[in-house]
Amino acid sequence: MDDALPLWFEITSYAVLVAILLFDLFLVVRRPHIPSTRESALWITFYVSLAIVFGILIILVANDAGLNGTELGLQFYAGWLTEYSLSADNVFVFLIIMAQFRVPKRMQQELLMMGIVLALIFRAIFIVLGAALLESYSWLFYIFGAYLVFVAIQQMREKDEHGSGEDNFFVAWLKKVLNVHPEWRDTERWRKMVNGEKFFTPAILVLVSLGAIDVVFALDSIPAIFGITTSPFLVFTCNILALMGLRQLYFLLGDLVDRLHYLGHGIAFILGFIGFKLVNHALHLNELPFINNGQHVEIVPEIPTWLSLVVIVLTLTVAVLASIARTKRELSAK
Repeated sequence: MDDALPLWFEITSYAVLVAILLFDLFLVVRRPHIPSTRESALWITFYVSLAIVFGILIILVANDAGLNGTELGLQFYAGWLTEYSLSADNVFVFLIIMAQFRVPKRMQQELLMMGIVLALIFRAIFIVLGAALLESYSWLFYIFGAYLVFVAIQQMREKDEHGSGEDNFFVAWLKKVLNVHPEWRDTERWRKMVNGEKFFTPAILVLVSLGAIDVVFALDSIPAIFGITTSPFLVFTCNILALMGLRQLYFLLGDLVDRLHYLGHGIAFILGFIGFKLVNHALHLNELPFINNGQHVEIVPEIPTWLSLVVIVLTLTVAVLASIARTKRELSAK
């Protein structure tokens, strides 16, 4: 690609980010505990600061390589904010799954970390496939855009478009073919013995549920970020940095799930906006013979990255402020 960042920077970035993730995983395995609100807030602050610094490094390295650093930096920040907001949506669904399976607090960190690793694997697969397909078939931008608009409408209409993990057909099938004991015990994590018979604990069902939800969210998030940047490096690093701190965000937002009333609506608007942007981009690249005789269509100018970033920031700000205002009204009415 013409706007590809230096190879040394990409390799170093991947190595550092993976090392941080592995360190986080090591902490979960070595020191299983329930993070306090202060600890969660400090970790989230660290990960957000890391993303901000990383965006600055992209600008500096790109400029030094003779690229448009400002544009690449804006693409990164817009992509990261979009993925981070979708990750917050992940957290709410994870909370539902944990509650439905009555997962003990001591197990939640480990399962969440495994869910994050699964999410990275699935997203990496979709990113590689998406980048290769979009490079060869520009008309796929039409499909991605239409799909995001559809998802946005569905999320506006339904509070929980993705459903719960326990309702997943694959999980129901697993219950039938595996010996899954319905109860959790303090001494068992994945396998347990009951009257001399081996059983799986419900942890296996939770992990499958998280994996299934990760696939659904990947189908939403990957087309969304490709609407902002087509650089596989930026797409993947945006996803890694958005998923970093998701475990801490889970514990921090646990008590706020019912208070962020309009966050889902804000995310839906962002998805709809990016869907429109993708369709508009597809029209500018148009090669389909049944649309304008295969000629480019420029009814609406291309939406610049800085405008996408402004729309994303304003939408999230309005959604959060409106949620806070509604919560205050409800508390004062009691």
